[in-house]
Amino acid sequence: MTDAGLCVPRRQRPLTVCQPRARRACLGELIQIDGSDHRWFEERAPACTLLVCLDDATSRLMHLHFTATESTFSYFEATRAYIERHGKPGALYSDKASVFRSAAASKTGNSMTHFGRAMYELNIDTFCANSSPAKGRVERAHLTLQDRLVKELRLRGINTVADANAYALTFMAIYNARFAKPPKSDFDAHRPLRADENLDLLMTWRETRRVTKSLTVQYDRVMYLLDDTPENRKLIHRYIDVWEYPDSRIEIRADGRVLPYRQYDRLADVDQGVVVEHKRLSHVLQVAQAIQAQRDNRRASGSPSRTNQGEPVRAKDRLPGTKKQREFTQADVEHVIVDLAQRRQVQQPPGKPGRRSAKAGGPGINALPVQASTFDTA
Repeated sequence: MTDAGLCVPRRQRPLTVCQPRARRACLGELIQIDGSDHRWFEERAPACTLLVCLDDATSRLMHLHFTATESTFSYFEATRAYIERHGKPGALYSDKASVFRSAAASKTGNSMTHFGRAMYELNIDTFCANSSPAKGRVERAHLTLQDRLVKELRLRGINTVADANAYALTFMAIYNARFAKPPKSDFDAHRPLRADENLDLLMTWRETRRVTKSLTVQYDRVMYLLDDTPENRKLIHRYIDVWEYPDSRIEIRADGRVLPYRQYDRLADVDQGVVVEHKRLSHVLQVAQAIQAQRDNRRASGSPSRTNQGEPVRAKDRLPGTKKQREFTQADVEHVIVDLAQRRQVQQPPGKPGRRSAKAGGPGINALPVQASTFDTA
């Protein structure tokens, strides 16, 4: 390909010139937003991510939000807190992470994401930088925060995300008093929310699903059963919306109304308390529990990350020895039954010597001798 001129080696490519860009004139005209994954609590707590909102005109820290990882719901929480405190900015400047730009944009031609859709409905422009130096102000702020903020958290004994978020306002005031620049214009470009803009409804993860003829909707390996009503029967074979909120609430909407539903989770687990409570079904429940231990419990790959609710990051590959629920066969169930039976035999305590138990073949407590019928003829 190099000889044919289809591929040019990197060393032979012309140098790309990236000249400095002038600051914006007004506060809130452009906000650079980015996340920094770092050990903010050092060895006192696991590593987490700090979402930083920095004003392009003044280099002021507008908002800091500690969270587990960079996810759509985490950015929803940070952006909502920003808007409630300062108002709507003119535009957001970010990198090309999957939160801001669809990974399949080159194939589908559509780069809109759930975060981008929410910002579009709020009339907030979004721009994606082609390189890290293009948003160098927030990148340099990361280096400063990884030095100064880590030391402040250590001196104050802050070891949790909740305490760090509470201290963020105090730190931002100290940081801005030392490093912020005066803007060219005194005009504040932030805008208030309109009466018809509801952040609860706008900052949601939305998917479209098709209603089956049995009035069910499937989303993230969970089946939602709609009520059998004349209105819902009209929705059969139609596509409706499934909304998920940052607090894990699910709403099913059609034609502007919320539909009541019942939930059937295909990845539900048998609780150990249920096994103990139902003694007559304990063997059957133990078999089901053993099968579920070998099941791949990962949610759908296209589902949102819920690390903001404390859930772990979805693994890319399944764990060794696990199967999807549809891959289990009768042989797997029989193997589990035999394995549990062998464990019970090993765990069964031996009888005490010199004493005969009821299971050893002797008569039980209620096994009374049978007396022959006698008749008194006297």
